Amino acid sequence: MNKKIIGFTQSIAFFAALIAVWYTIVQSGVWSPYVLPSPESVWEYLVENTGNGKIPNAILVTLGRLLIGYAIGLLIGIPAGLLMAKFKFLNRTLGVLALGLQALPSVCWVPLACIWFGQTETALLFVVVMGTLWSVILSTENGVRHISPIYSQAAKTMGASSWYTLIHVTLPASAPYIVSGMKQGWAFAWRSLMAAEIYVVVISGFGIGQYLHYGRELQRMNQVIGIMFVIIFIGLVADKTLFSPIERRLHRKWGTGLTSS
Repeated sequence: MNKKIIGFTQSIAFFAALIAVWYTIVQSGVWSPYVLPSPESVWEYLVENTGNGKIPNAILVTLGRLLIGYAIGLLIGIPAGLLMAKFKFLNRTLGVLALGLQALPSVCWVPLACIWFGQTETALLFVVVMGTLWSVILSTENGVRHISPIYSQAAKTMGASSWYTLIHVTLPASAPYIVSGMKQGWAFAWRSLMAAEIYVVVISGFGIGQYLHYGRELQRMNQVIGIMFVIIFIGLVADKTLFSPIERRLHRKWGTGLTSS
């Protein structure tokens, strides 16, 4: 049997078992339905609010914010990482700053964003950019630093300038590492936005993080768990359909030996 079919079957069986355990716990009455709703209750919430457009609209609002903030983070982070790899001064200064700020939980940026920008879209975008930026900078610098020197040596032998070599040789060769950093930056940006949408109320559009927050406030646990499933689903789709295929292709092209999905 095809390995992909076997893997898919195993995944389905595993999650079916988890739902069965969930259902059994609910039926046992160990916890109140207000604490742990049944799978049917969560499913009904998802079906109803997908049908009336609330969840799809919230997803579009959230993804719009995410894509704008993520793009800004990439536009700043990739050039900064290249410069950091080229100049040791930036590596000793910006590199240390990026390493420290990457370790800072994304939710820490939310109070600053609220004070600086108020309850606005700008505050949400700021948090997303901060969640994206540092991973992208570090992965770009790491990728440039770890590629084989034979590429740049060959380019210089043929008369290429330092900047030409950096842009047309070093950058493509480090692409597998940069994409890995983009993937990590996407994950951090996603988490950052969820935290921001919980605390920053923007009347211009409700995102899925705000639905998660109001589910908690109104003690609708079926809404909380349902939105959590939506968040997980979007994250899996982004990884499996976008980042992982590109990452594998680039690693195979440059022989960097990535075998995992």
